[in-house]
Parts: sequence; structure tokens; C-alpha cells
Amino acid sequence: MIGLLLIAASWLLLRLEGKRLAVLGFNAPAVRLRQFAAGFAVAGAVVVLQQLALSWTTGIAWVHNEDFSFALAREHLRWNTNSVLYEELLFRGYLLYQAIRWLGIRRAVLLDAAAFGIYHWFSYGIFGNPVVMGYVFLLTGSFGLMTALAFARTKSVAAPIGLHLGWNVVSQVVFSSGPLGAAWLVPANGAAHIEAPGLFGLLLSFVLPLLFVLGVCLYLQRGHPRDGSRAAMATAPA
Repeated sequence: MIGLLLIAASWLLLRLEGKRLAVLGFNAPAVRLRQFAAGFAVAGAVVVLQQLALSWTTGIAWVHNEDFSFALAREHLRWNTNSVLYEELLFRGYLLYQAIRWLGIRRAVLLDAAAFGIYHWFSYGIFGNPVVMGYVFLLTGSFGLMTALAFARTKSVAAPIGLHLGWNVVSQVVFSSGPLGAAWLVPANGAAHIEAPGLFGLLLSFVLPLLFVLGVCLYLQRGHPRDGSRAAMATAPA
């Protein structure tokens, strides 16, 4: 519902400027669907790698949750979809579009990333612990940097939504790491989630996500056209 309200507000603001939602990527549906699917698949694959590696390093297997049902899956998917649409349309929609117009891509993307990291201090309620605040800022801010760059390079919210939703759905609906609790797969030892100790924990929970962000950003910077049009694709670097 909030996503629809943000789309409506964006449409109204753009109409006042004589523009349409196409400037946010609500056009070329076949291209946008491919961008969404690619983002979802890549992010989801990294989460699968991360969680299987956590299982292997700790010796704790993932098992099917006997209480998992269609209704539970629907609720998890609904919650994740709503939260992702809200955050992406807010941070990677009309406001980022205007920031890029006025500040340029680099400054706008950095500002968006910082705002996204700070936003999660509030949404996670972690004020008062500088170490945790720094950890959350780096992880969520880097993710915001990646999705903001995806918007800037593709001129669409499709790829950012795909990246964000792919990460959240696979980690939370498949591997039960979200605030809604147990979903499809749960740790065999009864814990809420699997945590690897020491260096392995740092590598899988912190370094791997940052490497994922870096890889996507490098691809977007060096190998992706600035939008989904045929002309842009024809002039993009090989």
C-alpha cells in the first residue's frame, strides 16, 4: 500500500514538471523485467552461497520447518515485498532522480548511500552502541550505494528492487533470518540462525556482502549501459 502511495506521489510531482514515470524506469517492461530478474537472481545466489557456507563451517544443517505453510510463506513474502518497495521507492525513486539532476551521479549516489545507512540506525533501533552503528552503516550504506548506482546506470527502479528483494526474500523467507522468525529452512540445532565464530563469521557475514556489492558496482560502472534503451545498449562498452 505504501509503495502505491509513493508511486502516486512520484507521478504527481513529475506531472507538475511535465514529466512521466518513465524517468524512474516505469517503461520498456521487457527490459525492466530482465533487469529485475537479473538483480534478484544474483543477490539470491550470493545469499545461498553465504548460508550454505555458514552451514558447512559450523556443521549445522539447514532443515525444513515443519510449521511452514502456504499462509506463512505468503505473509513473509508480503512483508518483504512491502518493505523493499517502500525503501527502494523512497531512496531510489523520485528523490534520487532529483538528486542526480542537481548534484550529479557521484554525489547523489554517495548521499543516498549515507542516508540509507543512517536510516537503518533508526529502523534497527541501535543508537548508543558505536560499534554496531558502524557495522550497520557500512553494510546497509554499501548496499544503498549499490542500488543507487543501479538506478543511476539503468535509469530505473527495476534493478534496485530486484537486488534488494532477491537478498531479502532468500535470506528471510528461505533461510529464516528476518524479523518474522522461522520460515522455510531453519537450523537443525534449534537456533534462530546460524552464526560462524571468528574469522569465518567475519568473512561470511561482513566481507562476502561487501564483495558482492563491489562486484555489482564494478559491473555497473564498467559494463552496463546507462539505461535500457536500444541506443544506449548499442553504444555501451563491450
